[in-house]
Parts: sequence; structure tokens; C-alpha cells
Amino acid sequence: MAHPKRRHSRSRKNKRRAHDALTPVELSTCPNCNQSKLPHRICGNCGYYGRGRKVLEMEQS
Repeated sequence: MAHPKRRHSRSRKNKRRAHDALTPVELSTCPNCNQSKLPHRICGNCGYYGRGRKVLEMEQS
């Protein structure tokens, strides 16, 4: 196995890790109840998908 002759500097290490940052989750609003939801998913609040299509019957509490 090869071993490094010199240690890598902090700047070289950080340059390599420049693309490892997490990106925030993109949220869209439900057209029926205006709650935030993940795009292309059923709304967890009202059960609608989009364009007035009801997919789930939600319990009223």
C-alpha cells in the first residue's frame, strides 16, 4: 500500500470538500389548501395531488 509522503494542507482538503455541502429541500405549495409539500407528492394535509385531483380520504379531527 502506498503512503503519503507529506500531509495535505487544510486548504487542499477543503477544496476537495467544496462540493459536499447539502442542498435545502425544495418545497411547493398545495393548490388546494396552500400548505407546503414536496413536489410531485400527495399533500399530507388535505389528500389532494394537483389540479383538484383527490387521491386520499383524510380523516377530520
